Amino acid sequence: MERGVTSVVRLPPGFRFHPTDEELVVQYLKRKVFSCPLPASIIPDVNLARFDPWDLPGGCEEERYFFSLKEAKYPNGNRSNRAARSGYWKATGKDKAIKSAAAGVGQVVGMKKVLVFYRGKPPAGAKTDWVMHEYRLAEPGSRACLFPQRKNSTHSCAMPTGDWVLCRIFKKKRATDTDADAEGDEAVANHKGMMRFIDFMGERDRDGRHHHPAAACASNSSCLTELSDGCSSGGEESSSRKLPLG
Repeated sequence: MERGVTSVVRLPPGFRFHPTDEELVVQYLKRKVFSCPLPASIIPDVNLARFDPWDLPGGCEEERYFFSLKEAKYPNGNRSNRAARSGYWKATGKDKAIKSAAAGVGQVVGMKKVLVFYRGKPPAGAKTDWVMHEYRLAEPGSRACLFPQRKNSTHSCAMPTGDWVLCRIFKKKRATDTDADAEGDEAVANHKGMMRFIDFMGERDRDGRHHHPAAACASNSSCLTELSDGCSSGGEESSSRKLPLG
């Protein structure tokens, strides 16, 4: 086991962990803060200051969730320490309020902060594609615990056990040149495979019903024009040929 990481229960193959913001705050973070039983022990405790995002437990191609204790940047200050092993996390945008319909009409139960990871030291760090959603309780000083304890449980739900936050970390995906080329080739293939036919005789209307043509083709036989795929080179007009219908 890596230093600074607690063990967790692994989900069986085929199962995915995709909680909503409200579920993360109410069902996991609040229970963690008040030492109440968690729905499942699948979120480990991690000291984020010891890791770069790509070194955290779990696969780099999927979202990962962690509990972490907030550390003050200065002994007498309120600013959080955002430093990591080879860079730092920088907040971006405004915090988003997480509301719960179960707790009350429009009641705010938590806040979500978005951070981006930078390599190097501030303020000259290089921005990366790694993103963190940091969830915290709206009222960390609340004494109430709304969750029932298990029978014979020794946990106490009366007092918060620490300034815990819940973090969702993932790498933002970008569209690659290979994907763009593949989409372009598919579009060209579909265009070349299309064949357009024009009913010069007007034998069918838009509903597909037959009717008598008002004028006949210039020759004695009916004819159909097949369009070429595109314009010919050298400024020449695209050629067409007549195909007999009978």
